[in-house]
Formats: sequence, C-alpha cells, structure tokens
Amino acid sequence: MFVDEAKVKVKGGKGGDGVVSFRREKFEPTGGPDGGDGGKGGDVILKVDKGLNTLLKFREQQLFKAADGENGGSKNQHGKNGDDLIIFVPPGTVVYDQQDDTLIADLTAEGDQVVIAEGGRGGKGNARFKSSTRQAPRISENGEPGQEKEIRLELKLLADVGLVGYPNVGKSTLIAKVSAAKPKIDNYHFTTLEPNLGVVKTGDYSSFVMADIPGLIEGAHSGTGLGDQFLRHLERTKVIVHLLDASGLEGRDPLEDFETINQELEKFNPQLLEREQLVAANKMDLTSAQENISELKSQLEDRGYQVLPISAVTGQGVEELIREVDSLVKEAEEDFAEVVEESEEEVVIKGPQPEDEAEDFYIEQKEGVYEVKGDEIERRVAMTNFDNQDALYHFARVLEDMGVEAALKKKGIEAGDTVRVYGIEFEYYDD
Repeated sequence: MFVDEAKVKVKGGKGGDGVVSFRREKFEPTGGPDGGDGGKGGDVILKVDKGLNTLLKFREQQLFKAADGENGGSKNQHGKNGDDLIIFVPPGTVVYDQQDDTLIADLTAEGDQVVIAEGGRGGKGNARFKSSTRQAPRISENGEPGQEKEIRLELKLLADVGLVGYPNVGKSTLIAKVSAAKPKIDNYHFTTLEPNLGVVKTGDYSSFVMADIPGLIEGAHSGTGLGDQFLRHLERTKVIVHLLDASGLEGRDPLEDFETINQELEKFNPQLLEREQLVAANKMDLTSAQENISELKSQLEDRGYQVLPISAVTGQGVEELIREVDSLVKEAEEDFAEVVEESEEEVVIKGPQPEDEAEDFYIEQKEGVYEVKGDEIERRVAMTNFDNQDALYHFARVLEDMGVEAALKKKGIEAGDTVRVYGIEFEYYDD
C-alpha cells in the first residue's frame, strides 16, 4: 500500500535525575558531596533509507519516543545517556511542524538525517553545587523533559519525469510499455489510485525515472478526486509529459483536457508550468485520433508545445517519445539542480530551532496573580525538585538572577500577591 502523508507525535527522552549523595567511607564518615549527574535523554532522528518508498509504517504507529537518560549515582557516577531513536523514511520525505505548518526538513538523499526532537539534559547532582561557601549542598536537579511535537510527513516522489493527464487516457499502459512497472490497468476511471514509478532505460548506462501520476480532473488542486495528494509528486520532476486522448471517443475534447489539466497545475503550484512540457497524443491506433491529430498539433505547436503522436497499445511513436524525453531530462538536469540548491539548501538538514524570543520570560497579570512564562522558565520548573527546601531556595535565586523579581516590581507587584510559575504558586514578599 502506498501512503504519502502521515501525522505523528515524536518525543525526545527525558534527562536522568541528578542525585544527592555524600561520601561515606570507613575513615571518612562525613565526606563531601559525590552525587552524579543524570544522563542526557535520547534524540528522535529521521534518516533517509533509499530502500523505502512509502510512509505506511507511520499510519500503523503514531507515537515515537526516544529512551530516557539514566539517573546519576553516588561516587560521582553519571547516568548513561538514553539511546537515540532513529526512524527511517523514504527519500523525498518533507517534514513540517504540525502546530504552525513550518518546514523543518526536506530529506532527499541516502543518509540525510535531522534531529526532530532533542532529548532533555541530565540533571546536575549535588557534587556540581559545591562551592567555597556551600560545602555540603543538599540539592540536585531533575532531568529536563525531552522535546515533544507533532509533525506532518509528506512524501514527494523523486522522479525525473511526471506523466499527467485525465483518467483513462493511457498513462498506466504507457508506463508499463516503457518500463518494468506493472500497474493495474483496466478500462474505467481512477484505475490508478496511487502513483506508479518506472525506470525507463535509454541506453546501456542511461535511464530516467518516470512517475505515472493518477488521473487528474478539474478541481484536483483543491482535493477533488484526491488530486491535491497526487499533484505534490510533480514538484520534483524535471520534465512533464502531458498525455492526451487524441481519439476523443469518451466525449471529451483533448484541447479542453489540456487546458483544464494545466490550469490545475498552475493553481496548485505556478512553477509547474515553468517545467519543460511535452505533449503525447495517444491512441493513434484509432481512426478518430488520426482524424484529429492535424488540428491538435496545429493548435498546440502554435503555442510552443511539441506534440508527438503515439499509441501506448501498439508502441507506435513510443521510441521517439522516449528519446525526446531523455534529451529534455538531460538538458533540464543542470538548471534544475541549481534551482533546488538555491531554494532548498537551507532546509535539507534543518533541526528544530528555539523560538526567537526577545526575552527569556514574560509576565501576565490576571486578578492579582502574576504568571511568569517562557521556555527557559518552564525548563527550570521541570528540573526543580520542589519537595527539597534547598532546591526551592535555589530556584528562587535563579528567578532573581534572570531578572524576574525586577520585572515583577516593574509590574507593580506588592507583598501578599501571588506569583504563579507553571502550576507552582508563591506568595510574594519583599525582603
């Protein structure tokens, strides 16, 4: 089963907790702190495997979580880092953040990879809090939670040539004729419900990949007939072969079909009409097609399109078509590579980026409650053990060092007002 879109949740591993421990040996019963740090949580990584060609497994599993880091131990033993979770995806996978629809990565080549959710930092053990003025700290940090997000994966086939046209014009027959692909073929609309890829050999060491895009109809760009799911596969192609039913036996005008399909391409992505487009007039084994070909060629060639008469059933004109397509692919490769490099190089291996905030925190005031928010604040809360009095004092000092107290005073806070920090509430007093 071919699946080219999926939504999944990914979560980096939680960092291990640091520990409070003191050296207790036979001749040193009151030794110094020796609590070790927790290990880092594992990352969730997407990596390209060229042997894959579908996103099916993401329909069967929708939550992927990396391993947590181990807690620290006594004798300054640091916890082991959690194992990374490597998820293999097919080449051509595009990754979006589902929350704001931003592009995270475009993975095209074997071995391309991106860290999609980072594991949390390990918490510090009490040995890390020892100082000249604090010889026996009874404080440690919890491990930081791993990043968590919902992502959308889209698969865009990596094909040199996109074969487009109305349903039942002969696309599946043509791709079966020129390659080893074995698509299901029958005489009814929408036989092809998923794209077919075929490798077309053009010489001893030369070939190109052709994608048979399922039949497009009017409204395809907005989802009619599943068209929007198929059109994305054209975005990476170098050449478009537009297949027309020159016979008109189904009651459709091939010229009107041509206009309708190109309008759909333009509405979906205007750049598709900038690709080299070759017109193949199919079903030339039929008398009606032979009667229509002169007018069809005249109309389209006057507009700059090359029209090649073929019969996908008998093979008439197919060899000439393949030679011409091969030539266009080779001509387009250099220009296409430059376009891809300019437009995509910034996002090919782009990991999750921190939000661009002017400050580390912000304060919202509602009905006498001052709520402090921000990514760094949230991390600090998650890593603080509020059951430990020393840790609580340390957290208060951290907020002061970050400038939170000064900001609260600017907001007009008074003694007795409530400060809320991600579910933790304090009564403010000015000492």
